[in-house]
Amino acid sequence: MFSVKNKCIIITGAGGVIGSTLAIALAKAGARLALLDFNEEKLRLTVEKVRTFRPDHLTCTGDVFDAAGLKEQRSAVLKEFGRIDGLLNIAGGAGKGASTQTEFLKTDTPLEDSFFGLNLTDFQRTSDLNFMGSVIPSQVFGEAMSRQGSGHIINISSMGAFRPLSKSPAYSAGKAAITNFTQWLAVHLSTCGIRVNAIAPGFFLTGQNRFLLYDETTGELTPRGKRIIGHTPQGRLGNPEDLVSTVIWLLSDSSSFVTGAVIAVDGGFNAYNGI
Repeated sequence: MFSVKNKCIIITGAGGVIGSTLAIALAKAGARLALLDFNEEKLRLTVEKVRTFRPDHLTCTGDVFDAAGLKEQRSAVLKEFGRIDGLLNIAGGAGKGASTQTEFLKTDTPLEDSFFGLNLTDFQRTSDLNFMGSVIPSQVFGEAMSRQGSGHIINISSMGAFRPLSKSPAYSAGKAAITNFTQWLAVHLSTCGIRVNAIAPGFFLTGQNRFLLYDETTGELTPRGKRIIGHTPQGRLGNPEDLVSTVIWLLSDSSSFVTGAVIAVDGGFNAYNGI
């Protein structure tokens, strides 16, 4: 019922924790993969693991902001596999310079620790990575799907799209934008056989957010990390493996009537108001 066997799936951000986990799971399930990341070393590690289960894959070193480069990768995928059945836009994350040092601006708060001290270059980079970093691949690879009359695009949203995360305005703004874009694109492509959905993970430990959740010196949860777990009814951070079943369901034909949806995989975080 939930088969992805021999489906051709492109994964951006395949070298990251979540991208790598999903790549390995899909390879085990029999999917044909095109793995894309700008970090060659991280991508190589993912490829080594994927090769164990599915040797006929493509490795694509590239940048999600580089439309011309992505078009070259699209040609390579179509030449190798003949079609594109799915696109997982996993590339994303947050940089320290795009986060405030304090949650509230009080009278004694140094302005450099507040919104007014944010590095605007980092702010735009983070916002663009989480929004345009999915828009551009969707346009490039989605065009091939439109020509064949079928396909599925999955974006990664966030709890920050529902309620802005304190200290993370750029990340939250980017994820709110991708949620809105997912719904718009789902409607726009609804009559040409392409489905577009998003997954909104709760709080998962990744390389990009570790500095927010764990103290770099002691290795203990930060006050923010403790608050997050305290607000998650299941009482834990998410594991990348927790996303696998939802991704396989969405990529399979069993979800053929699901489009424009934003699926929360969050341990109950969004349902809990803390009272």
